[in-house]
Amino acid sequence: MSGSELLLGLIAIRLAVLVLVGWSLTLLPRQTRHGDLACNASVAAASEARPQAKITRPRAVDAAFADMLRHD
Repeated sequence: MSGSELLLGLIAIRLAVLVLVGWSLTLLPRQTRHGDLACNASVAAASEARPQAKITRPRAVDAAFADMLRHD
């Protein structure tokens, strides 16, 4: 067996392992974090309590976007 055949075999085995791990991760049940539940509940309550604005200022949009990035 030459060196290139050995290298290709090693790459094939690693690729097969990665595929199996990937498929097994998709079959696992998804777990929710407690922080996500609290964040979503507070956002829903705040949006219901606040009246809807027709025009949004750019600063408010930037602040909301920064807030979303912080919570991800």
